[in-house]
Amino acid sequence: MPELIADRATSPGTGYDFAQAAGYALPEYPFVEPPEIRSGEAGHHAIVIVGGGLAGLTLACSLARYGVAAVLLDEDNTVGVKGASSRGICYTQESLEIFHRLGLYDRIAAKGIQWSVGRTFAGKDEVYSFDLRQQSAYNLSSQPPFINIQQFYIEGYLVERIQELGHIQLRWRNRVTAFEQDSAGATLTVSTPAGEYQVRADHVIDATGSHSPFRAWVGASVTVRKGDDRWCIADVRFTEHLPVERHTWVEAPFNENRAVWQHLMGDGVWRIDYQMAPNADPDDVSREDVVRERLARQFGRECEIEIVWVGPYAYRSECIDHMRHGRVFFAGDAAKVVSPFGARGGNTGIADADNLAWKLAAVMKGRAAPALLDSYHEERHEAARQNVLVTNRTARFLRPARGMEKVFRDAALGLARQYVFARQFVNTGRMAIANPYTNSRACDRGGGQPVQNVSYQWSDGSSGTVNDLLAWADGRLLLLLFGDMGRTSLERLRALAGTAALRCVQVLGADDPATAVEHVRDPKGHLQGACHVFGHAWALVRPDSYVAATGEHVDAGLVHALGRALGATDVMQEAA
Repeated sequence: MPELIADRATSPGTGYDFAQAAGYALPEYPFVEPPEIRSGEAGHHAIVIVGGGLAGLTLACSLARYGVAAVLLDEDNTVGVKGASSRGICYTQESLEIFHRLGLYDRIAAKGIQWSVGRTFAGKDEVYSFDLRQQSAYNLSSQPPFINIQQFYIEGYLVERIQELGHIQLRWRNRVTAFEQDSAGATLTVSTPAGEYQVRADHVIDATGSHSPFRAWVGASVTVRKGDDRWCIADVRFTEHLPVERHTWVEAPFNENRAVWQHLMGDGVWRIDYQMAPNADPDDVSREDVVRERLARQFGRECEIEIVWVGPYAYRSECIDHMRHGRVFFAGDAAKVVSPFGARGGNTGIADADNLAWKLAAVMKGRAAPALLDSYHEERHEAARQNVLVTNRTARFLRPARGMEKVFRDAALGLARQYVFARQFVNTGRMAIANPYTNSRACDRGGGQPVQNVSYQWSDGSSGTVNDLLAWADGRLLLLLFGDMGRTSLERLRALAGTAALRCVQVLGADDPATAVEHVRDPKGHLQGACHVFGHAWALVRPDSYVAATGEHVDAGLVHALGRALGATDVMQEAA
Protein backbone atom coordinates (compact mmCIF):
# COMPACT_ATOMS: atom_id res chain seq x y z
CA MET A 1 0.00 0.00 0.00
CA PRO A 2 1.70 3.25 -1.09
CA GLU A 3 0.61 5.21 1.98
CA LEU A 4 2.25 2.76 4.37
CA ILE A 5 5.91 3.24 3.58
CA ALA A 6 8.43 3.24 6.42
CA ASP A 7 11.61 5.28 6.67
CA ARG A 8 14.09 2.59 5.67
CA ALA A 9 17.14 4.77 5.14
CA THR A 10 20.32 2.88 5.86
CA SER A 11 23.08 4.27 8.03
CA PRO A 12 26.04 5.70 6.12
CA GLY A 13 29.54 4.68 6.99
CA THR A 14 31.42 6.45 9.74
CA GLY A 15 34.77 8.12 9.67
CA TYR A 16 35.37 7.46 13.37
CA ASP A 17 38.08 4.97 14.21
CA PHE A 18 39.61 5.78 17.57
CA ALA A 19 41.89 2.75 17.84
CA GLN A 20 45.57 3.60 17.79
CA ALA A 21 48.75 1.61 18.31
CA ALA A 22 48.83 2.68 21.96
CA GLY A 23 45.48 3.48 23.50
CA TYR A 24 42.76 5.54 21.84
CA ALA A 25 42.73 8.96 20.17
CA LEU A 26 39.42 10.71 20.72
CA PRO A 27 38.09 13.38 18.34
CA GLU A 28 38.05 17.03 19.31
CA TYR A 29 35.11 19.18 18.30
CA PRO A 30 35.56 22.91 17.62
CA PHE A 31 34.34 25.61 19.95
CA VAL A 32 31.97 28.03 18.22
CA GLU A 33 31.18 31.31 19.91
CA PRO A 34 27.51 31.24 20.96
CA PRO A 35 25.30 33.98 19.44
CA GLU A 36 24.35 35.18 22.94
CA ILE A 37 27.92 36.39 23.47
CA ARG A 38 27.92 38.30 20.20
CA SER A 39 24.53 39.88 20.87
CA GLY A 40 25.02 40.44 24.59
CA GLU A 41 21.47 39.26 25.22
CA ALA A 42 20.16 36.08 26.84
CA GLY A 43 18.92 33.54 24.36
CA HIS A 44 15.78 31.44 24.69
CA HIS A 45 15.38 27.79 23.79
CA ALA A 46 12.49 25.47 24.50
CA ILE A 47 14.82 22.59 25.43
CA VAL A 48 18.35 22.76 26.80
CA ILE A 49 20.28 19.54 27.43
CA VAL A 50 23.30 19.77 29.73
CA GLY A 51 25.86 17.00 29.27
CA GLY A 52 27.13 15.26 26.15
CA GLY A 53 27.42 11.68 27.42
CA LEU A 54 25.28 8.70 26.48
CA ALA A 55 22.03 10.02 27.94
CA GLY A 56 22.40 13.59 26.72
CA LEU A 57 23.44 12.68 23.18
CA THR A 58 20.76 9.99 22.86
CA LEU A 59 18.12 12.50 23.95
CA ALA A 60 19.43 15.10 21.51
CA CYS A 61 19.51 12.58 18.66
CA SER A 62 15.98 11.40 19.48
CA LEU A 63 14.64 14.95 19.47
CA ALA A 64 16.37 15.59 16.16
CA ARG A 65 14.72 12.44 14.77
CA TYR A 66 11.33 13.91 15.74
CA GLY A 67 12.26 17.27 14.20
CA VAL A 68 12.37 19.10 17.54
CA ALA A 69 14.97 21.82 18.11
CA ALA A 70 17.20 21.82 21.19
CA VAL A 71 20.58 23.03 22.45
CA LEU A 72 23.13 20.68 24.04
CA LEU A 73 25.81 22.17 26.29
CA ASP A 74 28.94 20.17 27.16
CA GLU A 75 31.92 21.43 29.11
CA ASP A 76 34.35 19.21 27.19
CA ASN A 77 35.22 19.13 23.48
CA THR A 78 35.19 15.39 22.88
CA VAL A 79 33.27 12.20 23.51
CA GLY A 80 34.18 9.72 26.21
CA VAL A 81 36.54 10.92 28.92
CA LYS A 82 39.92 12.56 28.59
CA GLY A 83 42.38 9.74 29.12
CA ALA A 84 40.33 7.56 26.74
CA SER A 85 38.85 5.12 29.20
CA SER A 86 36.44 2.72 27.54
CA ARG A 87 33.89 2.94 30.40
CA GLY A 88 30.62 1.22 29.43
CA ILE A 89 30.93 -1.60 26.93
CA CYS A 90 27.79 -3.83 26.94
CA TYR A 91 24.76 -2.55 25.06
CA THR A 92 21.48 -4.34 25.56
CA GLN A 93 18.92 -5.35 22.99
CA GLU A 94 16.65 -2.49 24.08
CA SER A 95 19.45 0.04 23.54
CA LEU A 96 20.29 -1.48 20.17
CA GLU A 97 16.62 -1.23 19.15
CA ILE A 98 16.65 2.45 20.18
CA PHE A 99 19.81 3.03 18.16
CA HIS A 100 18.16 1.28 15.22
CA ARG A 101 15.32 3.80 15.38
CA LEU A 102 17.87 6.61 15.49
CA GLY A 103 19.67 5.32 12.38
CA LEU A 104 23.04 4.30 13.82
CA TYR A 105 22.63 0.62 14.63
CA ASP A 106 24.48 -0.50 11.48
CA ARG A 107 27.57 1.42 12.54
CA ILE A 108 27.48 -0.12 16.00
CA ALA A 109 27.01 -3.64 14.61
CA ALA A 110 29.91 -3.20 12.19
CA LYS A 111 32.35 -2.06 14.89
CA GLY A 112 31.15 -4.02 17.93
CA ILE A 113 31.14 -7.65 18.99
CA GLN A 114 27.90 -9.63 19.23
CA TRP A 115 27.61 -12.18 22.01
CA SER A 116 24.90 -14.17 23.72
CA VAL A 117 26.71 -16.90 25.72
CA GLY A 118 27.84 -16.32 29.29
CA ARG A 119 29.73 -18.74 31.51
CA THR A 120 30.36 -18.45 35.23
CA PHE A 121 33.11 -20.22 37.14
CA ALA A 122 33.96 -20.79 40.77
CA GLY A 123 37.58 -21.79 40.80
CA LYS A 124 37.96 -24.18 37.85
CA ASP A 125 34.33 -25.36 37.96
CA GLU A 126 31.67 -23.98 35.64
CA VAL A 127 28.68 -23.33 37.89
CA TYR A 128 26.33 -21.50 35.52
CA SER A 129 25.89 -20.73 31.82
CA PHE A 130 23.30 -19.21 29.51
CA ASP A 131 22.62 -18.46 25.85
CA LEU A 132 20.43 -15.39 25.57
CA ARG A 133 19.43 -16.24 21.99
CA GLN A 134 17.50 -19.19 23.36
CA GLN A 135 15.49 -17.04 25.78
CA SER A 136 12.08 -15.64 24.87
CA ALA A 137 13.01 -12.19 26.17
CA TYR A 138 15.57 -11.82 23.37
CA ASN A 139 15.11 -14.27 20.54
CA LEU A 140 12.58 -12.54 18.23
CA SER A 141 14.05 -9.07 17.91
CA SER A 142 15.88 -7.95 14.78
CA GLN A 143 18.71 -6.88 17.09
CA PRO A 144 20.96 -9.32 19.00
CA PRO A 145 20.86 -9.72 22.79
CA PHE A 146 24.06 -7.71 23.30
CA ILE A 147 26.82 -5.93 21.43
CA ASN A 148 30.09 -5.03 23.15
CA ILE A 149 31.64 -1.78 22.00
CA GLN A 150 33.53 1.01 23.71
CA GLN A 151 31.24 3.78 24.96
CA PHE A 152 33.04 6.57 23.13
CA TYR A 153 32.25 4.92 19.79
CA ILE A 154 28.53 5.09 20.57
CA GLU A 155 28.86 8.72 21.59
CA GLY A 156 30.84 9.55 18.46
CA TYR A 157 28.22 7.92 16.24
CA LEU A 158 25.51 9.90 18.04
CA VAL A 159 27.34 13.16 17.38
CA GLU A 160 27.71 12.27 13.73
CA ARG A 161 24.03 11.32 13.44
CA ILE A 162 22.91 14.53 15.17
CA GLN A 163 24.92 16.51 12.65
CA GLU A 164 23.23 14.61 9.83
CA LEU A 165 19.72 15.20 11.18
CA GLY A 166 20.06 18.87 12.13
CA HIS A 167 17.73 20.68 14.59
CA ILE A 168 20.28 20.42 17.44
CA GLN A 169 22.94 22.96 18.39
CA LEU A 170 25.94 21.15 19.86
CA ARG A 171 27.87 23.66 21.94
CA TRP A 172 31.24 22.31 23.06
CA ARG A 173 33.26 23.87 25.90
CA ASN A 174 30.10 25.42 27.32
CA ARG A 175 30.02 24.87 31.09
CA VAL A 176 26.92 25.65 33.12
CA THR A 177 28.01 27.51 36.26
CA ALA A 178 24.68 28.64 37.74
CA PHE A 179 20.99 27.82 37.49
CA GLU A 180 17.70 29.15 38.74
CA GLN A 181 14.09 28.61 37.77
CA ASP A 182 10.76 30.35 38.21
CA SER A 183 7.17 29.95 37.03
CA ALA A 184 8.04 31.29 33.58
CA GLY A 185 11.16 29.27 32.87
CA ALA A 186 14.74 28.47 33.81
CA THR A 187 17.89 30.57 33.50
CA LEU A 188 21.31 28.99 32.97
CA THR A 189 24.59 30.86 33.25
CA VAL A 190 27.20 29.40 30.90
CA SER A 191 30.97 29.89 30.85
CA THR A 192 32.94 29.54 27.60
CA PRO A 193 36.44 30.40 26.31
CA ALA A 194 34.90 33.51 24.73
CA GLY A 195 33.13 34.69 27.86
CA GLU A 196 29.98 34.14 29.86
CA TYR A 197 26.35 34.27 28.77
CA GLN A 198 22.88 33.36 29.92
CA VAL A 199 20.17 31.32 28.26
CA ARG A 200 16.50 30.87 29.16
CA ALA A 201 14.82 27.49 28.72
CA ASP A 202 11.36 26.00 29.08
CA HIS A 203 12.75 22.56 29.85
CA VAL A 204 16.23 21.58 31.10
CA ILE A 205 17.57 18.04 31.00
CA ASP A 206 20.43 17.32 33.39
CA ALA A 207 22.63 14.64 31.86
CA THR A 208 25.84 15.80 33.52
CA GLY A 209 26.57 12.52 35.29
CA SER A 210 26.98 11.35 38.85
CA HIS A 211 28.57 14.63 40.03
CA SER A 212 25.62 16.69 38.82
CA PRO A 213 25.54 20.26 40.18
CA PHE A 214 21.81 20.44 39.42
CA ARG A 215 21.03 18.18 42.37
CA ALA A 216 22.21 20.91 44.75
CA TRP A 217 20.77 23.74 42.67
CA VAL A 218 17.23 22.32 42.87
CA GLY A 219 17.59 20.78 46.34
CA ALA A 220 17.10 17.21 45.12
CA SER A 221 17.28 14.42 47.69
CA VAL A 222 19.26 11.29 46.85
CA THR A 223 19.22 7.80 48.35
CA VAL A 224 22.83 6.60 48.54
CA ARG A 225 24.40 3.25 49.34
CA LYS A 226 28.18 3.38 49.61
CA GLY A 227 30.31 0.26 49.50
CA ASP A 228 33.96 -0.67 49.66
CA ASP A 229 34.04 -2.88 46.57
CA ARG A 230 37.14 -1.91 44.55
CA TRP A 231 38.02 -3.02 41.03
CA CYS A 232 40.68 -2.50 38.41
CA ILE A 233 39.93 -2.45 34.68
CA ALA A 234 42.50 -3.61 32.16
CA ASP A 235 41.72 -3.05 28.48
CA VAL A 236 44.18 -5.25 26.60
CA ARG A 237 45.01 -6.87 23.29
CA PHE A 238 46.83 -10.18 23.16
CA THR A 239 47.73 -12.88 20.71
CA GLU A 240 45.67 -15.65 22.29
CA HIS A 241 42.22 -16.06 20.74
CA LEU A 242 39.56 -16.46 23.41
CA PRO A 243 35.89 -17.46 23.00
CA VAL A 244 33.56 -14.55 22.17
CA GLU A 245 31.61 -15.09 25.36
CA ARG A 246 31.16 -13.37 28.69
CA HIS A 247 33.28 -15.26 31.21
CA THR A 248 32.89 -14.54 34.91
CA TRP A 249 34.73 -15.97 37.86
CA VAL A 250 33.06 -15.61 41.25
CA GLU A 251 36.25 -16.96 42.75
CA ALA A 252 39.22 -16.71 40.40
CA PRO A 253 42.29 -18.67 41.57
CA PHE A 254 44.47 -16.30 39.52
CA ASN A 255 43.01 -13.27 41.38
CA GLU A 256 43.31 -14.38 45.03
CA ASN A 257 39.85 -16.00 44.78
CA ARG A 258 38.17 -12.70 43.98
CA ALA A 259 35.80 -12.02 41.07
CA VAL A 260 36.87 -11.40 37.46
CA TRP A 261 34.98 -10.45 34.28
CA GLN A 262 36.21 -11.03 30.76
CA HIS A 263 34.63 -9.43 27.65
CA LEU A 264 35.71 -8.79 24.07
CA MET A 265 35.06 -5.28 22.67
CA GLY A 266 35.70 -3.57 19.33
CA ASP A 267 39.17 -3.31 17.80
CA GLY A 268 40.15 -6.70 19.26
CA VAL A 269 40.38 -5.19 22.75
CA TRP A 270 39.45 -7.30 25.78
CA ARG A 271 38.02 -5.77 28.93
CA ILE A 272 39.20 -7.61 32.04
CA ASP A 273 37.70 -6.46 35.36
CA TYR A 274 39.54 -7.61 38.49
CA GLN A 275 37.99 -7.34 41.93
CA MET A 276 40.52 -5.96 44.40
CA ALA A 277 40.85 -6.12 48.17
CA PRO A 278 38.58 -3.62 49.98
CA ASN A 279 41.59 -1.69 51.26
CA ALA A 280 43.50 -1.78 47.95
CA ASP A 281 45.39 1.36 46.97
CA PRO A 282 44.06 2.59 43.57
CA ASP A 283 47.45 3.83 42.38
CA ASP A 284 49.19 0.59 43.32
CA VAL A 285 46.71 -1.83 41.72
CA SER A 286 46.78 0.09 38.44
CA ARG A 287 50.59 0.24 38.05
CA GLU A 288 51.65 -1.35 34.77
CA ASP A 289 53.95 -3.93 36.38
CA VAL A 290 51.20 -4.98 38.82
CA VAL A 291 48.64 -5.21 35.99
CA ARG A 292 50.99 -7.27 33.82
CA GLU A 293 51.64 -9.68 36.67
CA ARG A 294 47.90 -10.07 37.19
CA LEU A 295 47.33 -10.72 33.47
CA ALA A 296 50.22 -13.22 33.36
CA ARG A 297 48.65 -15.24 36.17
CA GLN A 298 45.43 -15.50 34.18
CA PHE A 299 46.66 -15.98 30.62
CA GLY A 300 50.20 -17.36 31.05
CA ARG A 301 53.55 -15.64 30.86
CA GLU A 302 54.07 -16.70 27.26
CA CYS A 303 51.03 -14.71 26.08
CA GLU A 304 51.98 -11.44 24.39
CA ILE A 305 49.96 -8.61 25.91
CA GLU A 306 49.44 -4.99 24.83
CA ILE A 307 47.90 -2.79 27.51
CA VAL A 308 45.50 -0.26 25.96
CA TRP A 309 44.17 1.37 29.11
CA VAL A 310 44.06 0.72 32.86
CA GLY A 311 41.89 2.32 35.50
CA PRO A 312 40.79 1.59 39.09
CA TYR A 313 37.26 2.28 40.27
CA ALA A 314 34.88 1.70 43.17
CA TYR A 315 31.17 0.91 43.03
CA ARG A 316 28.36 2.79 44.71
CA SER A 317 24.64 3.10 44.12
CA GLU A 318 22.58 6.28 44.13
CA CYS A 319 19.01 7.05 43.15
CA ILE A 320 17.52 10.52 43.07
CA ASP A 321 14.15 10.53 44.82
CA HIS A 322 12.40 12.61 42.15
CA MET A 323 13.53 12.63 38.52
CA ARG A 324 11.69 15.88 37.81
CA HIS A 325 12.13 19.09 39.77
CA GLY A 326 10.10 21.87 38.19
CA ARG A 327 11.57 22.43 34.75
CA VAL A 328 14.54 20.12 35.31
CA PHE A 329 14.52 16.44 34.29
CA PHE A 330 17.32 14.20 35.55
CA ALA A 331 18.59 11.50 33.17
CA GLY A 332 21.35 8.92 33.11
CA ASP A 333 23.90 8.96 35.93
CA ALA A 334 22.59 12.34 37.09
CA ALA A 335 19.44 10.46 38.15
CA LYS A 336 20.95 7.23 39.43
CA VAL A 337 24.24 5.37 39.66
CA VAL A 338 24.27 1.58 39.67
CA SER A 339 26.98 -1.03 39.81
CA PRO A 340 27.65 -2.23 36.24
CA PHE A 341 26.58 -5.84 36.89
CA GLY A 342 24.27 -7.03 34.11
CA ALA A 343 24.87 -3.92 31.97
CA ARG A 344 22.37 -1.76 33.86
CA GLY A 345 24.41 1.46 33.91
CA GLY A 346 24.65 3.36 30.64
CA ASN A 347 21.79 1.38 29.14
CA THR A 348 19.35 2.84 31.66
CA GLY A 349 20.45 6.34 30.64
CA ILE A 350 19.73 5.49 27.01
CA ALA A 351 16.26 4.31 28.01
CA ASP A 352 15.74 7.48 30.10
CA ALA A 353 16.47 9.57 27.02
CA ASP A 354 14.22 7.54 24.74
CA ASN A 355 11.36 7.77 27.23
CA LEU A 356 11.63 11.52 27.71
CA ALA A 357 12.30 12.46 24.08
CA TRP A 358 8.98 11.32 22.60
CA LYS A 359 7.05 12.97 25.42
CA LEU A 360 8.85 16.28 24.97
CA ALA A 361 8.31 16.06 21.22
CA ALA A 362 4.60 15.29 21.61
CA VAL A 363 4.14 18.26 23.95
CA MET A 364 6.20 20.60 21.75
CA LYS A 365 4.11 19.67 18.69
CA GLY A 366 0.81 20.05 20.51
CA ARG A 367 -0.04 16.35 20.29
CA ALA A 368 -0.04 15.79 24.06
CA ALA A 369 -0.80 17.74 27.20
CA PRO A 370 2.10 19.02 29.36
CA ALA A 371 0.94 16.68 32.15
CA LEU A 372 2.34 13.78 30.11
CA LEU A 373 5.83 14.86 31.18
CA ASP A 374 5.05 13.87 34.78
CA SER A 375 4.94 10.23 33.71
CA TYR A 376 8.69 10.38 33.02
CA HIS A 377 9.44 10.23 36.74
CA GLU A 378 6.84 7.53 37.38
CA GLU A 379 8.24 5.23 34.71
CA ARG A 380 11.96 5.80 34.81
CA HIS A 381 12.19 6.08 38.60
CA GLU A 382 10.54 2.66 38.87
CA ALA A 383 13.16 1.34 36.43
CA ALA A 384 15.98 3.04 38.37
CA ARG A 385 14.89 1.56 41.70
CA GLN A 386 14.61 -1.90 40.16
CA ASN A 387 18.08 -1.68 38.62
CA VAL A 388 19.60 -0.45 41.88
CA LEU A 389 17.96 -3.35 43.72
CA VAL A 390 19.19 -5.97 41.24
CA THR A 391 22.77 -4.68 41.10
CA ASN A 392 23.03 -4.31 44.86
CA ARG A 393 22.06 -7.96 45.26
CA THR A 394 24.77 -8.94 42.78
CA ALA A 395 27.35 -6.84 44.63
CA ARG A 396 26.51 -8.64 47.87
CA PHE A 397 26.84 -12.04 46.17
CA LEU A 398 30.26 -11.17 44.75
CA ARG A 399 31.59 -9.69 47.97
CA PRO A 400 29.38 -11.00 50.77
CA ALA A 401 29.69 -9.69 54.28
CA ARG A 402 31.37 -11.95 56.81
CA GLY A 403 29.12 -14.33 58.67
CA MET A 404 25.89 -15.83 57.38
CA GLU A 405 25.92 -13.87 54.12
CA LYS A 406 29.24 -15.48 53.20
CA VAL A 407 27.98 -18.89 54.38
CA PHE A 408 24.92 -18.67 52.13
CA ARG A 409 26.98 -17.50 49.13
CA ASP A 410 29.45 -20.37 49.52
CA ALA A 411 26.58 -22.83 49.96
CA ALA A 412 25.01 -21.64 46.69
CA LEU A 413 28.30 -22.19 44.86
CA GLY A 414 28.76 -25.61 46.44
CA LEU A 415 25.29 -26.74 45.39
CA ALA A 416 25.72 -25.32 41.88
CA ARG A 417 28.85 -27.39 41.40
CA GLN A 418 26.80 -30.57 41.89
CA TYR A 419 23.18 -29.83 40.99
CA VAL A 420 21.65 -28.13 37.96
CA PHE A 421 18.69 -26.75 39.95
CA ALA A 422 21.05 -24.70 42.14
CA ARG A 423 22.67 -22.86 39.27
CA GLN A 424 19.86 -20.32 39.22
CA PHE A 425 21.10 -19.10 42.61
CA VAL A 426 24.47 -18.05 41.21
CA ASN A 427 24.24 -14.28 40.82
CA THR A 428 26.96 -12.55 38.81
CA GLY A 429 24.66 -9.98 37.25
CA ARG A 430 21.13 -10.59 35.96
CA MET A 431 21.37 -9.38 32.37
CA ALA A 432 19.39 -6.22 31.71
CA ILE A 433 16.12 -6.25 29.81
CA ALA A 434 13.65 -3.45 29.10
CA ASN A 435 12.00 -2.51 32.41
CA PRO A 436 8.19 -2.76 32.58
CA TYR A 437 6.14 0.18 33.90
CA THR A 438 3.55 -0.91 36.45
CA ASN A 439 2.47 2.40 37.97
CA SER A 440 2.34 5.00 35.21
CA ARG A 441 -0.40 7.52 34.56
CA ALA A 442 0.43 7.24 30.85
CA CYS A 443 -0.44 3.52 30.70
CA ASP A 444 -3.88 1.92 30.90
CA ARG A 445 -5.04 -1.69 31.14
CA GLY A 446 -2.50 -4.06 29.59
CA GLY A 447 0.08 -1.28 29.18
CA GLY A 448 3.61 -0.76 30.42
CA GLN A 449 5.22 -3.70 28.60
CA PRO A 450 8.05 -3.28 26.05
CA VAL A 451 7.55 -4.31 22.42
CA GLN A 452 10.47 -6.09 20.77
CA ASN A 453 11.56 -5.03 17.30
CA VAL A 454 10.05 -8.11 15.64
CA SER A 455 9.37 -8.56 11.94
CA TYR A 456 6.14 -8.73 9.89
CA GLN A 457 5.15 -8.25 6.23
CA TRP A 458 4.08 -5.01 4.60
CA SER A 459 0.99 -5.17 2.43
CA ASP A 460 3.21 -5.57 -0.65
CA GLY A 461 4.84 -8.68 0.85
CA SER A 462 8.16 -7.05 1.79
CA SER A 463 9.59 -7.45 5.27
CA GLY A 464 9.39 -4.79 7.97
CA THR A 465 10.01 -4.40 11.69
CA VAL A 466 8.24 -2.66 14.55
CA ASN A 467 10.71 0.20 14.24
CA ASP A 468 9.58 0.71 10.65
CA LEU A 469 6.00 1.10 11.84
CA LEU A 470 7.10 3.56 14.52
CA ALA A 471 9.01 5.55 11.90
CA TRP A 472 5.86 5.62 9.76
CA ALA A 473 3.85 6.87 12.74
CA ASP A 474 6.41 9.70 13.03
CA GLY A 475 6.19 10.34 16.75
CA ARG A 476 2.47 9.62 17.03
CA LEU A 477 0.83 6.80 18.95
CA LEU A 478 0.42 3.64 16.87
CA LEU A 479 -2.81 1.68 17.11
CA LEU A 480 -2.45 -1.91 15.96
CA LEU A 481 -5.75 -3.71 15.29
CA PHE A 482 -5.33 -7.49 15.21
CA GLY A 483 -7.86 -9.35 13.09
CA ASP A 484 -11.30 -8.30 11.93
CA MET A 485 -12.99 -6.11 14.58
CA GLY A 486 -16.19 -5.49 12.59
CA ARG A 487 -17.60 -2.60 10.54
CA THR A 488 -18.49 -0.39 13.53
CA SER A 489 -15.01 -0.67 14.88
CA LEU A 490 -13.53 0.23 11.50
CA GLU A 491 -15.65 3.36 11.30
CA ARG A 492 -14.47 4.44 14.73
CA LEU A 493 -10.90 3.70 13.71
CA ARG A 494 -11.20 5.98 10.69
CA ALA A 495 -12.36 8.79 12.99
CA LEU A 496 -9.53 8.20 15.42
CA ALA A 497 -6.97 7.92 12.62
CA GLY A 498 -7.86 11.42 11.54
CA THR A 499 -6.48 12.91 14.76
CA ALA A 500 -3.03 14.47 14.83
CA ALA A 501 -1.77 12.19 17.61
CA LEU A 502 -2.55 8.72 16.22
CA ARG A 503 -1.99 6.43 13.26
CA CYS A 504 -3.82 3.13 12.82
CA VAL A 505 -2.83 -0.14 11.14
CA GLN A 506 -4.74 -3.40 10.81
CA VAL A 507 -2.64 -6.52 11.42
CA LEU A 508 -3.83 -9.57 9.48
CA GLY A 509 -2.86 -13.20 9.38
CA ALA A 510 -1.36 -14.85 6.34
CA ASP A 511 -4.74 -15.61 4.70
CA ASP A 512 -7.09 -13.00 6.19
CA PRO A 513 -8.89 -10.86 3.58
CA ALA A 514 -7.70 -7.25 3.47
CA THR A 515 -10.01 -4.33 4.19
CA ALA A 516 -9.83 -0.67 3.25
CA VAL A 517 -7.88 0.05 6.43
CA GLU A 518 -4.09 0.28 6.03
CA HIS A 519 -2.71 -3.10 6.94
CA VAL A 520 0.30 -5.34 7.43
CA ARG A 521 0.48 -9.11 7.79
CA ASP A 522 1.79 -11.08 10.74
CA PRO A 523 1.96 -14.66 9.42
CA LYS A 524 3.99 -16.03 12.33
CA GLY A 525 2.18 -14.07 15.05
CA HIS A 526 5.42 -12.42 16.22
CA LEU A 527 3.98 -8.90 16.13
CA GLN A 528 0.92 -9.90 18.12
CA GLY A 529 3.02 -11.76 20.66
CA ALA A 530 5.37 -8.79 21.03
CA CYS A 531 2.35 -6.61 21.86
CA HIS A 532 1.21 -9.08 24.54
CA VAL A 533 -2.29 -9.64 23.07
CA PHE A 534 -4.12 -12.65 21.64
CA GLY A 535 -7.00 -13.16 19.24
CA HIS A 536 -9.07 -10.21 18.00
CA ALA A 537 -7.66 -7.30 19.98
CA TRP A 538 -5.95 -3.94 19.74
CA ALA A 539 -2.68 -2.64 21.13
CA LEU A 540 -1.77 1.02 21.50
CA VAL A 541 2.01 1.37 21.03
CA ARG A 542 3.99 4.44 22.03
CA PRO A 543 6.90 5.95 20.05
CA ASP A 544 9.35 4.44 22.57
CA SER A 545 8.04 0.96 21.65
CA TYR A 546 6.08 0.40 24.85
CA VAL A 547 2.45 -0.70 24.99
CA ALA A 548 0.27 2.08 26.36
CA ALA A 549 -2.85 -0.11 26.60
CA THR A 550 -4.57 -3.15 25.10
CA GLY A 551 -8.20 -4.16 24.68
CA GLU A 552 -10.70 -6.30 22.81
CA HIS A 553 -13.18 -3.70 21.54
CA VAL A 554 -12.84 -0.33 19.83
CA ASP A 555 -14.96 1.60 22.32
CA ALA A 556 -14.79 4.19 25.06
CA GLY A 557 -12.03 2.18 26.75
CA LEU A 558 -9.75 2.87 23.80
CA VAL A 559 -10.57 6.58 23.90
CA HIS A 560 -9.75 6.66 27.61
CA ALA A 561 -6.45 4.87 26.98
CA LEU A 562 -5.56 7.40 24.29
CA GLY A 563 -6.24 10.22 26.70
CA ARG A 564 -4.02 8.71 29.38
CA ALA A 565 -1.22 8.09 26.88
CA LEU A 566 -1.37 11.75 25.84
CA GLY A 567 -1.52 13.21 29.32
CA ALA A 568 -5.18 14.31 29.34
CA THR A 569 -8.26 12.12 29.66
CA ASP A 570 -10.38 14.53 27.61
CA VAL A 571 -7.90 15.02 24.77
CA MET A 572 -9.64 12.47 22.50
CA GLN A 573 -13.28 13.17 23.36
CA GLU A 574 -14.00 14.96 20.09
CA ALA A 575 -12.69 12.03 18.07
CA ALA A 576 -14.75 9.62 20.15
